[in-house]
Amino acid sequence: MKIFFLFTFSTFFWSPFEQAAASVHYDKILTHSRIRARDQGQNVCALQQVMGTKKKYFSTCRNWYQGAICGKKATVLYECCPGYMKMDGMRGCPAVAPIDHVYGTLGIVGATSTQQYSDISKLREELEGRGSFTFFAPSSEAWEQLDSEIHRNLIDNVNIELYNALHHHMVNKRMLTKDLKNGMTLVSMYNDQKLLINHYPNGVVTVNCARVIYGNQIATNGVVHVIDRVLTAVGNTIQDFIEVEDDLSSLRAAAITSDVLDILGKPGHYTLFAPTNEAFERLPRGLLERIMGDKVASEALVKFHILNTLQCSEAITGGAAYETLEGNTVEVGCDGESLTVNGVKMVKRKDIVTSNGVIHLIDEVLIPDSAKQVIELGGAQQTTFTDLMIQLGLASSLRPEGQYTLLVPLNGAFSDDTLRMDQRRLKTILQNHIINVKVGLNELYNGQELETIGGKLLRVFLYRTAVCIENSCMVRGSKEGRNGFIHILRQIINPAEKTLHEMLRNDKRFSVFLSLVKAADLDDVLSQPGKWTLFVPTNDAFKSLTDDDKDILIRDKNALRNILLYHLTQGVFIGSGFEPGVTNILKTIQGGKLYLKTVNDTLLVNELKSRESDLMATNGVIHVIDKLLYPADLPVGNDQLLTILKKLIKYIQIKFVRGSAFKEIPLTFYKINIIESNVQPIIRKEEPIIKTYTKIIDGRPVEVTEKKVTEERIIQGPEIKYTRITAGGSDNEEKLKKLLEDEVTKVTKFIEGDGHLLEDEEIKRLLQGAPVRKEQPTRRTQGGTARRRTRLAYP
Repeated sequence: MKIFFLFTFSTFFWSPFEQAAASVHYDKILTHSRIRARDQGQNVCALQQVMGTKKKYFSTCRNWYQGAICGKKATVLYECCPGYMKMDGMRGCPAVAPIDHVYGTLGIVGATSTQQYSDISKLREELEGRGSFTFFAPSSEAWEQLDSEIHRNLIDNVNIELYNALHHHMVNKRMLTKDLKNGMTLVSMYNDQKLLINHYPNGVVTVNCARVIYGNQIATNGVVHVIDRVLTAVGNTIQDFIEVEDDLSSLRAAAITSDVLDILGKPGHYTLFAPTNEAFERLPRGLLERIMGDKVASEALVKFHILNTLQCSEAITGGAAYETLEGNTVEVGCDGESLTVNGVKMVKRKDIVTSNGVIHLIDEVLIPDSAKQVIELGGAQQTTFTDLMIQLGLASSLRPEGQYTLLVPLNGAFSDDTLRMDQRRLKTILQNHIINVKVGLNELYNGQELETIGGKLLRVFLYRTAVCIENSCMVRGSKEGRNGFIHILRQIINPAEKTLHEMLRNDKRFSVFLSLVKAADLDDVLSQPGKWTLFVPTNDAFKSLTDDDKDILIRDKNALRNILLYHLTQGVFIGSGFEPGVTNILKTIQGGKLYLKTVNDTLLVNELKSRESDLMATNGVIHVIDKLLYPADLPVGNDQLLTILKKLIKYIQIKFVRGSAFKEIPLTFYKINIIESNVQPIIRKEEPIIKTYTKIIDGRPVEVTEKKVTEERIIQGPEIKYTRITAGGSDNEEKLKKLLEDEVTKVTKFIEGDGHLLEDEEIKRLLQGAPVRKEQPTRRTQGGTARRRTRLAYP
């Protein structure tokens, strides 16, 4: 019973501490290091040491599996975990390190220089005495790396300067790594100076940007954490530093102009990547003047250099994206001992610690997209377009205060033939890639039309994983600049000029298919406005078709329509809009299914390769194939037809079921139904009214007869004609006729003084299924002739 009680008590007592430790990054990383070294014996930790340096890390999974830190190869070391030690003749680290006072513990953890300086500065007595201290003890290497002049001044005045410097590394209470929270500020034992604590997700803990390299060595009167540099006093804000640093005068001017400087004087945890004067001098003069003359752009520029988190250099062991005050992100990484920003080594001096953050001096100015003109947003893969824009004078026509959207093809989209075109034609092509309004990626929707400065209307097609504009689909990389958006496209945009029917008629490759379309009375389908995807076999698909075969096929109109309409589906589907390698199922007008997917940028239709895809028409898109398509589940019941189809289709086995017939496909799926109803002018002529009554005249009753004549009145009723493409069926016609009959009734009621006339727009609403709105008539119309309107509406 006692054993059970002890077990329960210990579980209850230790679990909260274990959970707290598990929630701290340093302890998590240390636990992973133990796991990696479990084959080496108990209490052994695995570390990574950067080759060519003495820098060692309890590393993250990412660094461990990459075998590198900051892009440099790292070797694996196995050492006793903090608080443990080896025993002769035994594996691992089975012994607990002895517990001593803080002064003695400095020797245990190898901080011998700090121990020596504590002795000569008369701090030893305090470190051996009563209390509860935290000592952030610089390693012996840290003292060697200290600026020689500062080091000499400390040694020359050990009783004051060195004593104070060591006190600056101490806190008057015990703080384990789990107690060191990110963003915490501690008060040191020297003059209440601040110690800024950061505890990062990768397990790195810093004190004024000095990294804890060996933590949590418990002492009888506190705890010792070994750090990799000597701490210096922190007093000024980032603003204070900028205002007095001569090499940052250009940044200071920009920060004042944009009203950002004051932000850097407020409490916080900022990181400033501060461009030097030399960095500003490298910018083209016109660019800098334009940005500085635009308060919005200058504010964006300065804020793009500021992070709202404190990022010490020692905490960066790999690349990561950090959000700036401007709103966009920068990639901060490392390359050996150097920090990188957006992949470029540009940091000249790092870890200038202030009371509200840290400063890293850089030798390049970071220009955010929001401070750039739209023409400046193009990257290395879009230089052909931007160069042509400049050469053809289009770039200069984009005003800084304007609003534009550039649809920019990749460099590879411009073939040699395109670049050799007449400049006027090339300019027209580029104009069709410029929209005169700002349209962001999240503002695009399916069916949207964008008008170019060349006067063309471009259609937007939205798919599950792609956004396409006409024949060209976007790739990642859309950006917003000061005066517009830029969207990156795979191909040059070819605006549609002709209908599907006109395209077939103008291309000799499709003459046989077009003749069959005409024989099946499907010309109008491909000529009328709509949204279609048409898979067109070339003449090569019909090589084995004789004239007699063609006649037999044409005579069976149902069969012919079934075959042809299996090549047509509603909706515009661009080949590059399909997710690569994934099968997409489309229902055809015939009723069967087509199976489409893209493999290596080639469109496959029922596993047949499309020889040419994305030929845009005003009412759809054409994909060219070299074989006739046929639904595999559709049986044939005619021997002659089966023989013909076997000549044309060899890639599937056609089913034969004797006597089976093709279903009739009515043309109501596209047919224009003309439905008319006329309300003729209504003429009413009232009979004269004769009234007899007695009237008192001069005091005597006199009988008076009056005759009231009402003139003929003509009340104008509307004659209405509606033309509408319907989805087929007589039900729609009956509904429309009923609506118009109801309108005639309303006209009659109006004549009798009750009700109101519906306007054409309201009848249009009724045709679309909207409820009738009751409105009070404002006046009655008399006279005039019947009115007649024709509207064309598409569902």
